[in-house]
Amino acid sequence: VQLQASGGGLVQAGGSRRLSCIASGRSFNIYTLAWFRQAPGKGREFAAAIRYGTSATYYSDSVKGRFTISRDNAKNTVYLQMDSLQPEDTAVYYCAAASFLHDDYYNIERYYHFWGQGTLVTVSS
Repeated sequence: VQLQASGGGLVQAGGSRRLSCIASGRSFNIYTLAWFRQAPGKGREFAAAIRYGTSATYYSDSVKGRFTISRDNAKNTVYLQMDSLQPEDTAVYYCAAASFLHDDYYNIERYYHFWGQGTLVTVSS
């Protein structure tokens, strides 16, 4: 599967932004989908994931309550709605996919085999 992320840009602190990631190929509904992010000078970290089947959602503590991940299987698309953005949310955001991923591994980068190209979100103070 190929992933194409979009929606990044410049936003003021306290503002909102929605990222989208569209997948090519079939069987989109068997994939757990996730958003990871990489801030300048830092390693990539987990932000949010949505499970295949049940669409259960998972969030890192740093984004919980501010970000919402969702998916539209009919459109082969996963979204990340980001609200109450802060300068520390500035990062390149990557979407990722893993088929039939075990629930224990949703936040572990190496279990995701498919990655989008990343989209930059810059939050100004």
